[in-house]
Amino acid sequence: MTEKSKAWDWRQLEQSAEKPCWITDSDTLAEHCARWRQLPMVALDTEFMRVDTFYPRPGLIQLADEYQCYLIDPLCIEDFSAFVELMADDSVLKIVHAGSEDLELLLNSYGVLPEPLFDTQIAAAFAGWGFSMGLQRLVDHALGVQLGKGETTSDWMQRPLTPEQVHYAALDVAYLPAIALELQAQLKQQGRLEWVMEECAEQRGAVIDTDPHGVSYYQRFSQVWNISDVKRAGLRDLTAWREQACRARDIPRNRLLRNQHLLAIIERWPLTPEALSRVPELRRKVVREDGEAILDCLRNAQESAEKLPPAPIQRPLHYAWNKRIKVLKTIGRSTAADQGLAVEILLRKRDIDALIQSRTPAGEYTLPPSLQGWRKPLVGDALLAQLQKFEQEK
Repeated sequence: MTEKSKAWDWRQLEQSAEKPCWITDSDTLAEHCARWRQLPMVALDTEFMRVDTFYPRPGLIQLADEYQCYLIDPLCIEDFSAFVELMADDSVLKIVHAGSEDLELLLNSYGVLPEPLFDTQIAAAFAGWGFSMGLQRLVDHALGVQLGKGETTSDWMQRPLTPEQVHYAALDVAYLPAIALELQAQLKQQGRLEWVMEECAEQRGAVIDTDPHGVSYYQRFSQVWNISDVKRAGLRDLTAWREQACRARDIPRNRLLRNQHLLAIIERWPLTPEALSRVPELRRKVVREDGEAILDCLRNAQESAEKLPPAPIQRPLHYAWNKRIKVLKTIGRSTAADQGLAVEILLRKRDIDALIQSRTPAGEYTLPPSLQGWRKPLVGDALLAQLQKFEQEK
């Protein structure tokens, strides 16, 4: 076998994972990135820690090209500009597996999202290999290779990494190029490659933070949709304060206030430190250190509601919709079976909810973005037609 014919060969990359190439300085990274930008694709993965932080902290970046596995050390490298340029280069396809957390890390740490993106977990579902396949099952299915569970709970911030960590990390990208090529060939034959690329683009978009100050977070609490405007303003301001405080301190939301704490505070509406301290399960440290900030959100709620009226919280669907939703789901299951797709790929609960919530007072519906694109002719139009039938039956 010639060197050229070994390109993207998983056996070659599997062997290189035993001694991956470390990149530990900015100049070396820039040199490799310049070469990688001449390739049609690279495989990508990350390891990170996110136990006590709001944002994931990068511990390692793995990359595979046509012959070699690389480990990029973010704890040593100061200048990631060349890597950012590689990620943004739309002439180089980036292969990931179940990449939503990797995308979040890359966006938060380096301000970039890989473009274009090919997620082998998404692609495998469209190809009919299985829905939500983990990497172990994917590699076994595609290549007949059994991977161990490895170092999934490792400390990736420690240095040096153990030999087991190094090998495990490199193997995470060693098989992806070959699997991606096989999936692309099958998806082209099925006429579904464009569907997958649309879905991967949607995955990229879902990572973008559209509410960095947390001012809309309160609208997730549908169980209190009918509270007064003043309490809704208090909930809005309290959740926004929590979001901004947690981001500034880089701590998880639950470390400061859990969602059930927020709802308990709104229900009890304490206006003094003593009353706040009686909220069930609220830590004394929170009352002591952040009590006044919490109370201010409530004390100022009346004025806040008048100056900036809070948008409504979406009301949960009436129970009368239960039977209708079953009909809509049946359309999805039937279409998925006809297409040989997992129904979870074709029609998700959040898609149905968004479609129903689009209803206007005149009884008209609009397909949400998630039911447009490739889904529209397959299932979106049929769902719209069924909803119109429901309206006519009233």
